[in-house]
Amino acid sequence: MPQSGKKTLLVIDDERAFCDALRDYLASDRLEVLSAHSGAEGLSLCSARNVDVVLLDQKLPDGEGHALAPAILERNEQAKIIFITAYPSFENAVTAVRMGAYDYLSKPVDPQELRLMIENALRIIDLEKVEQIQKYASEKERDSAVLVGSSRAFDEVMRIVEQAASTDSPVLITGETGTGKNIVAKSIHYKSVLPGSAFISINCAALPESLIEAELFGYEKGSFTGAVSAKKGLFEMAEGGTLFLDEIGEMPFHLQSKLLGVLEDKIARRIGGTAALPLNVRIIAATNADLDGSLGKTFRKDLYYRLSVIRIHIPPLREHREDISELCSYLLSQIARGRAVELPESETALLMEYDWPGNVRELKNILERSVFLRKGPVLRPSQLLEKTVQAKKAIYTPAGEHGKY
Repeated sequence: MPQSGKKTLLVIDDERAFCDALRDYLASDRLEVLSAHSGAEGLSLCSARNVDVVLLDQKLPDGEGHALAPAILERNEQAKIIFITAYPSFENAVTAVRMGAYDYLSKPVDPQELRLMIENALRIIDLEKVEQIQKYASEKERDSAVLVGSSRAFDEVMRIVEQAASTDSPVLITGETGTGKNIVAKSIHYKSVLPGSAFISINCAALPESLIEAELFGYEKGSFTGAVSAKKGLFEMAEGGTLFLDEIGEMPFHLQSKLLGVLEDKIARRIGGTAALPLNVRIIAATNADLDGSLGKTFRKDLYYRLSVIRIHIPPLREHREDISELCSYLLSQIARGRAVELPESETALLMEYDWPGNVRELKNILERSVFLRKGPVLRPSQLLEKTVQAKKAIYTPAGEHGKY
C-alpha cells in the first residue's frame, strides 16, 4: 500500500530496462514508481490505483500511446501525461497535446530534465487541488448566503440588500447577536457584479488589539519582532472583492482613523512599509453595539458616517415571528441532509410563541439538537425550549423566590 501523501508515477513503456532505470533514478520516499509494458497493462494499473503522473511511450505493442491518453484521463482525471518517443516530430507533439498531454519528451531522455518536468507536474496537481478546495468552499459560502423570510419587516431588509449589491458603497449592518448579519453581508457580495471575487471576513472582537492592525494591513519583513518575512494584509487579499468587518464597534480607536483613510483614499500601507498600495475593495461592516451612543466616545463620528452610506438593520426574530415556519423549513433542509424528519404544525406554533433572545442562531441550534435527539421522524423542539427556559429561570431567579440556590 502506498504511504500517506506519497505521489505515484506510472511508466508505460515496452522497454523493461528503461522502466527499471527510471524506477531506480526517480523512486523516493515521496514518489512511488510503477511500470507497465503495454497499453492494456497500463490501463489496468490506472483503474486499480490513483496515478498522479504517467510517462507514456508513443509506440506500444498494442497501440499508439496518444490513443491511450483519453482512457487514462477517464480513470484519473487529475493525472499529468508526459509523452516519450524515440520518433519526435511536430505532428506527434501536436497530436499528443490535443489528446491531453501535459508535456512531450524525446528519447534519449535527459534525466535531470525529466525529474524537473515531473516535479513541475506534481506541483501543478497540488495547486489544482487547492483551487478545487477553494472553489468548493466558495460555492458552499454562496449556497449559505440565502436570506429566508417573507414578512414585511424582512422584506425591507431584502430590498435594501438588492440595492446594495448594485453599488460598491460601504454598508453598515446592525442587529442583535444571531440575527444573521454575516449572511446578509455574504448575500450582498454574491449578488454583486463580481460574485466570483474574494469574500474575506474578520471579527474585530476576536483578535487582540495588537494583532488587528497586522491582520488588516499586513507588514514588511523586520517591521517588528517576529516579522521574519513580509505578509499581505486582508485588504490586499480582498482586492477586487469584499472585506467584511464584523463587530466593527470593537475596533480600537486608533485604528479607526487608519480605516477611514483607506475608505477615503483607496490606498493602504503595510506596517513598516512606505509604498502606497492602491485598493479596490468593498467594505461591509456589522455590529450588534449601539454605535449611535458611542459616537465621539469609543467610535469616530467621521468613520461612522463613512461606513453607513448604506444602512441595513436586521430586526430580531421576535419582531418577525411569521417567518419562523419558513426559516424552519429552510434550516431543516440544511440540517437533516436528506434524513426523513417532520415538524408538526403544533410545534411550529409553539416555536412562534417563544421570544428567541438568540434569534435565528438559537433557532438553528434548537433544530439541530432536536434532529440529533429525535427517536423517530417527528421533531419536538418545543421540549428543548422548555428546558432552556427552565434553566434560565434557575439562573436568574433570586434565591428568596424558591428558598435556596
